[in-house]
Amino acid sequence: MNLFADIRSLVISALDAMVAAGDLPAGLSTDNVTAEPPRDAAHGDMATNAAMVLAKPAGMKPRDIADKLALRLTEDSRIAAAEVAGPGFLNLRLVPAVWQNLAADVLASGTDYGRATIGTGKTVNVEYVSANPTGPLHVGHTRGAVFGDALASLLAFAGWDVTREYVINDGGGQIGMLARSVYLRYLEAHGREVAFPDGTYPGDYLIPVGQKLKETVGEQYIDQPESVWLGPIGDFSTDAMMELIRGDLALLGVEMDRFFSEKSLYNTGKIEACLDKLDKMGLIYVGTLEPPKGKLPDDYEAREQTLFKSTEFGDDQDRAIKKHDGAWTYFAPDIAYHYDKVERGYDQLINVFGADHGGYVKRMKAAVHALSDGKVPLDIKLTQLVKLFKNGEEFKMSKRAGNFVLLSDLIREVGKDVTRFVMLTRKNDAPLDFDFGKVMEQSRENPVFYVQYAHARVASVLRKASAAGIDVSDEALKSADLTKLDHAAELALLRKVAEWPRLVETAARSNEPHRIAFYLYEIAGDLHGFWNLGNAETGLRFIQEDDPATSQAKIALARAVAIVIAAGLGILGVTPAEEMR
Repeated sequence: MNLFADIRSLVISALDAMVAAGDLPAGLSTDNVTAEPPRDAAHGDMATNAAMVLAKPAGMKPRDIADKLALRLTEDSRIAAAEVAGPGFLNLRLVPAVWQNLAADVLASGTDYGRATIGTGKTVNVEYVSANPTGPLHVGHTRGAVFGDALASLLAFAGWDVTREYVINDGGGQIGMLARSVYLRYLEAHGREVAFPDGTYPGDYLIPVGQKLKETVGEQYIDQPESVWLGPIGDFSTDAMMELIRGDLALLGVEMDRFFSEKSLYNTGKIEACLDKLDKMGLIYVGTLEPPKGKLPDDYEAREQTLFKSTEFGDDQDRAIKKHDGAWTYFAPDIAYHYDKVERGYDQLINVFGADHGGYVKRMKAAVHALSDGKVPLDIKLTQLVKLFKNGEEFKMSKRAGNFVLLSDLIREVGKDVTRFVMLTRKNDAPLDFDFGKVMEQSRENPVFYVQYAHARVASVLRKASAAGIDVSDEALKSADLTKLDHAAELALLRKVAEWPRLVETAARSNEPHRIAFYLYEIAGDLHGFWNLGNAETGLRFIQEDDPATSQAKIALARAVAIVIAAGLGILGVTPAEEMR
């Protein structure tokens, strides 16, 4: 049940009646008509912009439309008052029964309350993490992993058929460097002295991989030329790293539907077929790119390359897909991979990239637009850097130096739930500071604690009421006399609950799961504020001594809030707390 959608439908019906009565001209578009919370709660429960939106195309004054619309809306039993404000805004006040009945609707739906249908019948592919298989995941990967996973869950909650996908970047030169690094650990496992040249990966995480390789092949590759062992050790090492990465993802609560190997595109004709399609569209040519702006590098040399006309789709310049020596650029297999996704029939594609991929956005969107004939939208979300702080000092990360902070270390330190929630307390394109001390504080300044404490408080009420012999099952609570919820503070809390379905739709349409975390913090604050009112005004306490009927009504309110919090935490991949320890 989306109460805002219901009232919007009422507004549209009233406008249709005005057209039928000759009060409005026919043929007006109502697509931009909204029903939403007013900017100032004192103005009412909802506001509609209908008169303001329709005035110009109708050739009428906004207030003239608003006055007639107000009269029609007040004919509905749900509308207590419709007040015209300013040039033609219309503020609506709903009768208390609307809010009281909402509690029963939430209890009947459980955590399915707020599920949307905007994605029903549509498929979306969300590709995220996709870290190079050259080491375990570190905190730099964590934010993208959490964001992508929460976004996938949000879209599923909004009705989409979602595929979570990880691209294994096993086709580039980094795998050769990984193989050389593991070979050194393999020699080390055989008692040899080794030194790691620049560019290799000296991290200790490769020690067990070298040992396992020794156990698998014995002395087979000792003193053999690179041409003998580079390929097999590359495959062996990639498999070992992906096993490690899958384990890291599991610690974070991330489960992928599909792992796609970039290497599967090579030597199969898939890259060539994709680029041939673009060539037939007149989008491939051989040319020379303009030199980079600023001072030219000493070794710069203008060379002919095979280029994609990405500028035809809004990119800053055309992009190389094949080097002058005939080797593919990184962009070529990326185009082929996205063509593979287009061919799989998805209605929408979403990529979650790190901030360092900002320059890749326009070219990738250009390629997908061309290959899908503009039919498959690609949204690319960039996640900004995370800075870790502990005891006032910042951690530094470097995979090659081997002194980075592992995702697994982070989970062991603060837990999965804290990690996931904190990663969503900022919009994805804003930097985020992760302070180990602050995320473990039990205060309002710690949003994880604040939201979990709200859910735990309701759980404690249910336990206490049950111990007092009050039936607190959802079935019993939804049948309680909810007209007893007539205090302004109780109705205000129900209004916040009513925002949840609308918030879900808004967050899903914009691909912004952080909105869920923000809303949870707000409704948790409202619950805590209401709890504090009960300390001073006993009539607002959830459990009323010697009055089980009133207690059930008030507990129904608390339970409705807890259901919404649990649903929101579920989208974020966080387990609701039943008690605080």
